Amino acid sequence: MANPVTTGTTYAGEFAGKYISAALLSAQTLESGLITVMPNVKYKSVLQVASYNDIVKDATCDFSADGTLTLTEKIIQPEEFQVNVSLCRKDLHATWQAAEMGFSAFDSLPASFEDYVIGYTAAKVASQIESNIWAGQTGNAGEFDGFYYLATAGGSGCVAVTGTTVTAANVIDEMGKVVDAIPSGVYGKDDLHIYVAPGVARNYIRALGGFSSIGANGVDNKGTTWFNNGNLSFDGIPVVVGQGLPAHSMMAAQKSNLFFGTGLLNDTNEVKVLDMSDLDGSQNVRVIMRFTAAVQMGINSDVVIYA
Repeated sequence: MANPVTTGTTYAGEFAGKYISAALLSAQTLESGLITVMPNVKYKSVLQVASYNDIVKDATCDFSADGTLTLTEKIIQPEEFQVNVSLCRKDLHATWQAAEMGFSAFDSLPASFEDYVIGYTAAKVASQIESNIWAGQTGNAGEFDGFYYLATAGGSGCVAVTGTTVTAANVIDEMGKVVDAIPSGVYGKDDLHIYVAPGVARNYIRALGGFSSIGANGVDNKGTTWFNNGNLSFDGIPVVVGQGLPAHSMMAAQKSNLFFGTGLLNDTNEVKVLDMSDLDGSQNVRVIMRFTAAVQMGINSDVVIYA
């Protein structure tokens, strides 16, 4: 097979938005639908948070305007980000060639070297986005404020549970503290989840493989073989991994109360592949991506943060 060759022109085609979609939505949290996605946020979007006081009164024959509706606003304003990388075709030749010939585990084969380069870069972007969603801080280059930072910031209004080092020996008790702290109005909601750091999930799985309250051999007497990458739950609440959450941390919140905003289909999204061979005789390929992203919580007092 011949060496991979990119076209002499710049790729900035009509499918740029779809490549950005692959980069952003391939982040596990977004791909699994674990939070609410708000696409096409051109600049900023307002989340209207409504709150009533007691509006149910004893009945009378007259209309009496009792109760107050309080509207507060939360702003989600995606930040602009860019990817500027230079890749050598020689370095990527072997893996691209294997993909083209079908000697790989790729689900779909790249139709061209440009597609392969963009896909390779998009995977890296997706990993960074996943981390940012949970633990990003806008003060760091390439990051936006993630849920953990928003929830632990002073005056956030979230329900705080003091954390500790989570192990297989104490994970049941520590997760119980999170559930106990969930506000009554939120507990039992269909979209309520407990988001845990990867290490917490590992310890929970291990604990259920041999926890004293359910027998030394764990779930179904299967020991550590009980888990087969299925769904996890705690006290009936789905448990999911937030890949970017800091070690030993957890959050409990409704999916409908956690928002990811992006200008996914607006004009600020851009994907380009520049073949430098005709310009400087090198084998370098430059990849340029531009996109926007941010997260926001709706009602902070409905969110439990274990930190």
